[in-house]
Amino acid sequence: MVSYKDLGLVNTREMFAKAVKGGYAIPAFNFNNMEQLQAIIQAAAETKSPVILQVSKGARNYANQTLLRYMAQGAVEYAKELGWENPQICLHLDHGDSFELCKSCVDFGFSSVMIDASSKPYEENIELSRRVAEYAHKYDVTVEAELGVLAGVEDEVSAEESHYTRPEEVIDFSKRTGCDSLAISVGTSHGAYKFRPEQCTRDPKTGRLVPPPLAFDVLHEIEKKLPGFPIVLHGSSSVPQEYVDIINANGGHLPDAVGIPEEQLREASRSAVCKINIDSDSRLAMTAAIRKTLNDKPGEFDPRKYLGPARDEMKKLYIHKIVDVLGSDGKA
Repeated sequence: MVSYKDLGLVNTREMFAKAVKGGYAIPAFNFNNMEQLQAIIQAAAETKSPVILQVSKGARNYANQTLLRYMAQGAVEYAKELGWENPQICLHLDHGDSFELCKSCVDFGFSSVMIDASSKPYEENIELSRRVAEYAHKYDVTVEAELGVLAGVEDEVSAEESHYTRPEEVIDFSKRTGCDSLAISVGTSHGAYKFRPEQCTRDPKTGRLVPPPLAFDVLHEIEKKLPGFPIVLHGSSSVPQEYVDIINANGGHLPDAVGIPEEQLREASRSAVCKINIDSDSRLAMTAAIRKTLNDKPGEFDPRKYLGPARDEMKKLYIHKIVDVLGSDGKA
């Protein structure tokens, strides 16, 4: 058993309480490798923003659970080296799909876990989420649960159709599960193709897809039912078109990739939404930088020469999200 407190990490309880009260959202950035982690910590340290390092089941298998533990500990020490005296860094399991996986993450030093049983029948979702919360809380690890289903594909998470969270269920669900935060479905979606073309309109000037608006009426109804309770938005990448264009111009093929408009995420971050998940944007920034470098310099084979620019581009993206979208800068 490894305690996250010995690694210098924090859970989400205090950062969420401050975010709900302060009208901003905590960035939850997924990472799979060293360059992503460096970029996240550099951005958070420079902006003095609390940050959640998210690891999916697939990322945990890819990076190795033991290495991840030491990477998280190293991230805290790296942040201090960068001048962040009291880093507020959480290590969070994203979309845990079983009690055993969540337990393993708690035992290996994660400070927060998500149990995603949203695809199961309502009572099964409650029972599994309650069981995870009961175990995690013994070690002061916070728990996120999900009610409602997001469409899209990202890592192991896949659903054809979304189902909005039913506001009439949230009080019963949160009480019976004992979860510390609730991920809801109000129109966000996983991956770089968040909406089908037929769900969108097209901008007559640019020809680009314009996605449908988020269901803020559902979000506000949930806020009324659970005043002050931490709400989470998954699938909230905006899929920056400049990265899509760079990828496509350098041998990639991402037709009609579209995300959530940042102005809608800004609006959401001023509500009870205190955690916003961003993964695909980082992947796009990294891929765009790597493709451009290798296309411009086809003889390059030193990974540092293309991963370095990719890291810099991700850092730029993270700072933009922290400062211009979520408003979490200066909050740590």
